[in-house]
Amino acid sequence: MKLGILAAMREEIASILGALEQSHQTEIGLRTYHLGTLHGTECVLAYSRIGKVAAASTATQLVDRFKVDRVLFTGLAGGVGHGVRRGDIVIGTELIQHDLDASPLFPRHEVPLLGVQRFITDVLMNEALFHSARAIAETKCHSVHSGLIATGDRFFSCADAVEDLRRLLPETLCVEMEGAAVAQVCHEYGIPFSIVRTISDSADETAVADFPRFLKTVAGPYALAVVEGFLRRLSR
Repeated sequence: MKLGILAAMREEIASILGALEQSHQTEIGLRTYHLGTLHGTECVLAYSRIGKVAAASTATQLVDRFKVDRVLFTGLAGGVGHGVRRGDIVIGTELIQHDLDASPLFPRHEVPLLGVQRFITDVLMNEALFHSARAIAETKCHSVHSGLIATGDRFFSCADAVEDLRRLLPETLCVEMEGAAVAQVCHEYGIPFSIVRTISDSADETAVADFPRFLKTVAGPYALAVVEGFLRRLSR
């Protein structure tokens, strides 16, 4: 297996890179791709950058140039689902672009010409992710959730905007800015994909203060622990 690991935050990259063995790097299109092994698995690690276009471009290189067999995406998110708290972990079983609307030509949220509104992630990878995340979350008295992640080119920092999203997509557990775009790339190439997000804030007016603090103290260690646990379980 050759695993592509996308990280949404530089702190996550630094943490995972510290555990990558026999690593070397390649520069392509303003991005650095780190190649090496992690717990015996060949991996290609990359920083997704921010937003849907940037993340999709990075994921395409992982699949097309580096020929990865699977893609794992890790990052932070704003919690919007009821009962989803700061520090919790979300495993995305479905992803949707909440800001995609090509109506009336296509139904709202449907990707034109694909006929898909929600991208489904890989069941086997999700199971390994869930057990890995639960082992971490329980030590911090946090919870692990599985369900819908909503992606869009917007950083949520307003409670009214969150309520609008809940009315539109009531099953949404968290919001972020890259996941569904990466999921679309993997869907089109037929590559198994999974995503894990740690909740850094509540996507409301407190997000601006909470996000940077959480990024510095939690993002890196959580990402490394989740990825290592995921690889151990998947290899079984």
